[in-house]
Formats: sequence, structure tokens, C-alpha cells
Amino acid sequence: MKTAARVEDVAEKLTSLAKRRGFVFPSSEIYGGAGATWDFGPLGVELKRNVKDSWWRAMVQLRDDIVGLDGAILMHPRVWEASGHIENFTDPLVECSHCRKRFRLDELPNGDALTSAWRANKLDLSKEPCPNCGSMPALSQPRRFNLMFKTFVGPVEDTASIAWLRPETAQSIFVDFESVQQATRRKLPFGIAQIGKAFRNEITPGNFIFRSREFEQMEMQYFSRAADAPRFYEEWKDLRRAWHVAQGIPANKLRFRDHAADERAHYAAAATDIEFEFPFGWREFEGIHYRTDYDLRRHSEFSGKDLSYFDDATNARFVPHVVETSVGADRATYAILCAAYDEEPDKEETRVVLRLRPHLAPYKIAVLPLSKKPELSALAREVWAAVRPHFMSTFDETQAIGRRYRRQDEIGTPLCVTVDFESLVDRAVTIRERDSMGQVRVPIAELIPALREKLGA
Repeated sequence: MKTAARVEDVAEKLTSLAKRRGFVFPSSEIYGGAGATWDFGPLGVELKRNVKDSWWRAMVQLRDDIVGLDGAILMHPRVWEASGHIENFTDPLVECSHCRKRFRLDELPNGDALTSAWRANKLDLSKEPCPNCGSMPALSQPRRFNLMFKTFVGPVEDTASIAWLRPETAQSIFVDFESVQQATRRKLPFGIAQIGKAFRNEITPGNFIFRSREFEQMEMQYFSRAADAPRFYEEWKDLRRAWHVAQGIPANKLRFRDHAADERAHYAAAATDIEFEFPFGWREFEGIHYRTDYDLRRHSEFSGKDLSYFDDATNARFVPHVVETSVGADRATYAILCAAYDEEPDKEETRVVLRLRPHLAPYKIAVLPLSKKPELSALAREVWAAVRPHFMSTFDETQAIGRRYRRQDEIGTPLCVTVDFESLVDRAVTIRERDSMGQVRVPIAELIPALREKLGA
């Protein structure tokens, strides 16, 4: 049974655990860091890869109407003119005249109300103190700050060589729409899915890996006839919420928040966020958007290429409408970690457990010899060699067995296989379960099927 650690402590404890156990490290830390960029360590890269694999399995492998794509990060600069990002991909930024700190308007206390007032041209910041130094009045009127990173292609840095690091993965799906549709001979409705890096020059990154300047997105664009799109929009909301629950996030920690008309992205006729109750409050980590025909129509106009769809049944051409699902792989991983983190009383100290679903756990199995005696170590390594081809696993023979169990609990390993002195005689080992701490003894010859059964594989 899950017992909650104090909510306000979980973020700090997870950040500490992530570095100590090799989930996430600050990037370039030996040089003082690189500002809201993170390196996923040996355990973190496995966890995030499992999250991405689970998403791909649900969105592509198990469906007959979605195919994959891996588009380039660098694209023709006209792509971002057509998409509206150069003009519209901005956040309102305010600056304190005393301490010179800068803040996103919506990150200020009472930020939602201030943002609404700003959109209505009724914003008054004269009574808003600076969150950093407390001065008042001190905050400047908001100015728009473009979030895209600019770079240059080729040997000369001039206006003709400007390029942008993509702020979202969706645009390569739109510009490749016709190529994918013709290559796969897909009929509407169908989707194109992609996992890839995106980059945003965030004004106020923070909350660990929740908001960073370099991150991964898992996006899917679902193309359909205009009349069908609103129905698909509602269906995808339910499907995506159900996927998060299947990853171990409690349903009561998830909610939808529909966007008001004045806060939707420039391309959206309808939009909703799936929010998770992080330790620092309810925050969005997936968006579902009804993008209408905006993207395909704009790229047709800017490129001169007809991106309409020919319907054999009606002998007519039209521009498909799009429903998008977009979730951050980093944010989803963080939400899963927050949901999995648990503490419970132990006879010696508090037992920390990451109750990750087995398909997400970085290691499925840990093989532990009871001691470092050569004969035990040799048999344990023989067992590990048999396990490795079937499961991502680890081997640990340092410290007392109880401490090693706790170490595996803390990183979310569902099962430990213990090799003891009796194993030398009966060729059997003990399987110990993370959540129940129950133990069962099985012959080494039957170990792999027993592990598969316990993992539900």
C-alpha cells in the first residue's frame, strides 16, 4: 500500500535520488552547469527509453492507422515562417528594475490572472512585487520574447544562412505529409508519430527536468476529414489520459484543463492540457490540440506545393484537418517518478521505494550473491549470464544483502534474485519482490519462466 511522503519534500528528494543513483545529472556540472540542461544517466536513459517505447507501442505498434517518422532538427527557415513560429512563438517577459531578474508573466504569483489581463490590455503591475527582491513597483510592462534558438548554416553568418533549432517536432510531419501518405498508401483517417529533440529558449526554466531548454517530445498528428476531427479530438483526450494511467499515474492525479479562446496557440481551434499534480502544483505535461487545416494550408501557401488529399470515394480534393497529441518525454518521465516515489517505515530506517510499473523499470532483475565468496560469486554470475539475454538486469555484491535490497527498491527494480550457499547444493535461487517483499524459491532451470510470469511479460 502506498504511503505518501510529505508532498513538499518529494521534489527535493527525487532530485537528490536522481543524481545519487544515476537517473539525471546537471549537464556540464564540472564547469558550473549549462542552465536548465540535463544529462540522463545510466538509469535515467533506461527509464526514459522505456517511457518512449511504451508510447511508441501504444501509438504505432498496436494501431493500424499510425506510422512513424524521424524528421531532421534543422529545417528550411521558411518552415517557421509558414508555421507562424517566428511571429507567434513568444512569451511575455517582465524585468525587475531593481534586481534585473526576468520572469515569464504567467510564472508570477497570480500569473494566470495577470496573463488574462495582459491579453485584454488591462494589465497593471504597479502593485505586483518582484518575486526575487520584493521591490514594488518594479516590474516592467511585458515584452514579447521569441523562444526559438537561432543558428547559422554554412561558413558565413549572415541573414541568408539563418536557421532555427526546432521548437517542436510537429512541423516535419506536416511538410512530409504527402511523402508519407503516398509511400504508405494511407487513407484518411491516419496519423504520423514522431519522437525527437526540441529546443526552447525558456525565460524561467526550472523545477528540475520539468522545464528545460533542450527536451524530447512524443508527438502524433492525426489527419482526417473536417467533419470527423471534433470527434477524434474527444477520443484522443480519453485515449491519452488512459495511457498515463497505464504507466502507473493515479487517475486522481490527472485532470484536463481546456484552454480559453484567448490563450490557445495560433493554430488551435480547441486545446486541452492533461495536467499532473506535481509536488509544486498542477502543471501541464501533455497537450491535445485541434489544429484544423492550419499547418497543411500554410505550408501549401508558402512552399507552392499542393498538400491537399485526394479522396477516391468522392473524387474530390481537400486539405485534411489535424488533431495533435504532444507529450514531453522528460515531463512524462518526471511525472512517473513522482507518482512512483514512496516511503514506508522500516525496522531500521525509512524504506524508499520507486513503485515503477515493471515495463518502465530501468532494471527488471537484480542478481545478488549472498556474499562475495568466490564459489557464490561464480554461480551468481552464471545466473546473471542466463538472465541478461531476456531482461535488462544488474549485478550487485557489495554490502549486506538487506542494504542491497533497499538499494534496488530505491531505483525501482521489481525483482531480486538471491544466490545463497544452499544454491550450491540444490541449484535453486530466491526471487524477492520489491513491493510485497515476499520471497519464493525456484530452481535455476525454471528461473526465466518464473521471472516472466512475475513481471507479467
